[in-house]
Amino acid sequence: MFKKILVPVDGSETSWRALAQAKSLGSKFEGDLIVVNVIQPYNNAALLAVPLDDETINQSNSELEKIGAQVLELAKERLGDYGKEVRFELEVGHPSERIVALAKKEGCDAIVIGSRGLSSIAEFFLGSVSSKVSQYSTVPVLIVK
Repeated sequence: MFKKILVPVDGSETSWRALAQAKSLGSKFEGDLIVVNVIQPYNNAALLAVPLDDETINQSNSELEKIGAQVLELAKERLGDYGKEVRFELEVGHPSERIVALAKKEGCDAIVIGSRGLSSIAEFFLGSVSSKVSQYSTVPVLIVK
């Protein structure tokens, strides 16, 4: 039933609970896991017309990629000796869009995602990533609190 499960992680407590739930679900159904961290790079549009030079933007994006890699390394430690295949992906773009696209591209059977990430203020105004993923996903979405 759940042979391939996508698990987005961002280092928040709810994403770690989602990872634990996906591990349990995957173990029960002998499913593979794809663990993804999505970074949203800085660009002039995202900074609401605050002018920054290209070097500063590139340096900031590079730092975000390092942090994303560290989050994936922590996920790897938390999964320990998971019995099936686990892949770790670092995606760049809008989180909900990248998560839905990756699930479709990889042929995932489910997405297990934390209910709240690290961007609580933005979620209040724009809607949470988990809400958008559940709205646009074509596969079942388990939202973990």
